[in-house]
Amino acid sequence: MKNMSIKLKITLWYTLFMTLLVVGILWLLLFITNSRLLSNARLRLKDTVTRSFHEIDYEDGVLEFDNDINFLGEGIYISVYDAHGKLLYGRIPSLFNGAPVLVMDEIQQVDSGQTLWYVYDYCQKIEGYGNLWVRGIASQTQTDAALQIVVNLALVFLPFFVLCIAAGGYFIIRRTLSPLADMTETAQKISSGNDLSRRIRLGTGNDEVHKMAHTFDKMMDKLEDSFENEKQFTSDVSHELRTPVTVILSQCEYALQEDTPAQEIKDCIRSIAAQARKMSSLISQLLTLARADKGIQKLHYELLNLSELAEIITEEQKGIASKKGITLETCIQPDILFRGDETMLMRLFINLISNSITYGKENGLTRISLSSDGNLITGSVSDNGIGIEKDKLDKIWKRFYQVNPARSSGEREGAGLGLPMVKWITEAHGGTVCAESTPGSGTVFTFTFPQNK
Repeated sequence: MKNMSIKLKITLWYTLFMTLLVVGILWLLLFITNSRLLSNARLRLKDTVTRSFHEIDYEDGVLEFDNDINFLGEGIYISVYDAHGKLLYGRIPSLFNGAPVLVMDEIQQVDSGQTLWYVYDYCQKIEGYGNLWVRGIASQTQTDAALQIVVNLALVFLPFFVLCIAAGGYFIIRRTLSPLADMTETAQKISSGNDLSRRIRLGTGNDEVHKMAHTFDKMMDKLEDSFENEKQFTSDVSHELRTPVTVILSQCEYALQEDTPAQEIKDCIRSIAAQARKMSSLISQLLTLARADKGIQKLHYELLNLSELAEIITEEQKGIASKKGITLETCIQPDILFRGDETMLMRLFINLISNSITYGKENGLTRISLSSDGNLITGSVSDNGIGIEKDKLDKIWKRFYQVNPARSSGEREGAGLGLPMVKWITEAHGGTVCAESTPGSGTVFTFTFPQNK
């Protein structure tokens, strides 16, 4: 059984069950038929005996028997006895040994050795004569013969029924389980050829097999995305780390030369330190996002004055914004209290404001707003920078994605992890974040938090 296919196993169990069911139904039908035949035979025997009295007359001291008395019931032998049990008229089967005692209104079963007989005796008073007995005798073999015909027919058709059940069951099961074969074939092709784009695509349907096939396709979509993201991640990390590593190596080689002036050695060390800080920041953000993916990044909740936090971050960023002539304006409702992780919320404001500075226009404007209606805290960072094309808005939340790195300033060039960090921080605090942008006019990032103080 272990080496058999599921289709064959189900077919065998289905055939066995249906065969037992058919046999059970046939047995029940035969039992009912047999009981009915026997009941009808007994009723017919009684009816024939009682009707036979209508064929007997007593006139002028002589009993007269109509010849029709022998043909009242097919297969029933009628015999007439006087009150002392003496045979007066009728027929007795040759194989019948006889029932010595006449029993009033009761069907007896008499076994003559070769045949089983039903015997029914009835006594009735004939006017002018006295009591007269009529006995009816019928063979049970005739009744059994009718039942045997039914049994033979059942035995003849039963194998045909079983064959039809097995063939029909196998066909239905094969059709039903065909998507499983497609799933197996698809999985084998994916395993052997590493082509994650293959799908079953069974079509519409609400049964379990369709749901399994759709789940398989969704699973493969996620696996394909995961593998693509992993390859993209490896490529992006390699790219982001290659530049600072290259700079560090080249600066180290130049600083190690014997004729390098002391001042230039210091400049090399400053450059190395800057690149090291950039790598440290990148690794820190990657570590935070990796912990977030695994669900092990812990948040330290405390009651914060979110308004003051936003003001402080804005003041810190004004010096960086002034280098590009960008003005930072605020519209912050005072004393908005929120329970959250201070470090992460600071990073949220820093990332959004620094992003607006990085992609903002020279002498542009960035506006930071924060308000609360008692149930929902709403914040936004808007600029009049280069903007983002509509078809790229949904991609800015992906790691390492940069809309146009060439248009950002060299000092502030990012790695494409700021906005993914913003999205995770917002969602980790039960909020949402979205972006609206018009190319050439600017971008607005809006985040919301449920009031939880």
